[in-house]
Amino acid sequence: MEAVIITIGDEILIGQVIDSNSSFIAENLNMAGINVSQILSVPDRSSSIKQAIDQGFTQAGLIIMTGGLGPTRDDITKQTLAEYFNTHLARNSEVLKHNISFLRAREVKITERNRKQADLPEDCTIIENDFGTAAGMWFKEEKRSLIAMPGVPFEMKEMLVNKILPQLKKQSSLPPIFHRTILTTGISESEISEKTASFEDELPSHIKLAYLPSPGLLRLRLTAFSADNISALDDLNIFIEKLVRIIPEYVYGFDKDRLEILIGKMLHDSKKTLAVAESCTGGSIAQKITSIPGASGYFTGSVTAYGNSIKKDILHVNKSTLDKHGAVSEAVVIEMAKGIKNLFKTDYALATSGIAGPEGGTPEKPVGLTWIALATDGGTYTKRLQLGEHRERNIEKASKAALFMLWKKLVRLSSQ
Repeated sequence: MEAVIITIGDEILIGQVIDSNSSFIAENLNMAGINVSQILSVPDRSSSIKQAIDQGFTQAGLIIMTGGLGPTRDDITKQTLAEYFNTHLARNSEVLKHNISFLRAREVKITERNRKQADLPEDCTIIENDFGTAAGMWFKEEKRSLIAMPGVPFEMKEMLVNKILPQLKKQSSLPPIFHRTILTTGISESEISEKTASFEDELPSHIKLAYLPSPGLLRLRLTAFSADNISALDDLNIFIEKLVRIIPEYVYGFDKDRLEILIGKMLHDSKKTLAVAESCTGGSIAQKITSIPGASGYFTGSVTAYGNSIKKDILHVNKSTLDKHGAVSEAVVIEMAKGIKNLFKTDYALATSGIAGPEGGTPEKPVGLTWIALATDGGTYTKRLQLGEHRERNIEKASKAALFMLWKKLVRLSSQ
């Protein structure tokens, strides 16, 4: 089965909003065995929406659409779809009842515009929205279907995963597509490509390897296509194991794993604690750690020591060390890590110091130079990074490198 995705909204086309909906929809359709042949973004204009639908149906028999179902004047998707499919809007009593109850529970004043959200095309199947007031719509014709969902991401995700995909799977005999993703860090795409060249040559035609880089992280996704569920999955797992054996020192997880989740579990299970002292990463490491529920059980706190006075007065970095080596140095980051470990009385401590950029570098210490330290009861370990000139990417890469450093230490200790 082929599908086309259409996202509606001026905010997408002028760059105010990133279209994350399309990537989520495409990923989930693909995993269900539905190939996405095209993704279109159009403005809140009836003629543009109709043109996109016409174009979409020349590519595929299924269109998945998001956006334009809200209560404001520029939300014109419902009326446009009613015109396109030669029907008219009528107030749906069940949707109206749901919306009134939904808004009252949140103490929101109900306006006529809220009520009009229950005006829906008559000749379509209504998809309930459990997390909002914009109902979905499913138009079905003999050889083609169009599904319209709200543009609010968490509303769309729930509707797609729990209500739409199960129905699509029931209605069609979809060939299985299996994905497994290996998560790596500390190595570039080109380096891994060299190491895996012979591995790629061995891959059978029904298994594909894709490289998916992002700051501080490289995902290696293996995809298996087959009409035989069992053999395809078995083949996929065999090649996953082979690939891991080629680059074991860079692999930290699979699929949806995150370093902060893996670290949190190991700290929790071992009843150990962690503190962080951050300079160049500006609290990014602490934010990642505390984004995990239950982090208070192992994360005691952090200090964002951006100024040298904080490094000296709070973390007890020696003035002589700062004067001799400078804030961005191995010596200083070691004292930062030891200082926060002693201050918060933890088992582990991470510290970072660097020149995030785009300014502030010198010939001796260029932009992107970063030092990381990990203090443990058994000693303090350091890592030097030379990153690029993009500030946000440098912060993200340094944060992930610090977490990876801690993760490797925890894994080694757990295996002893």
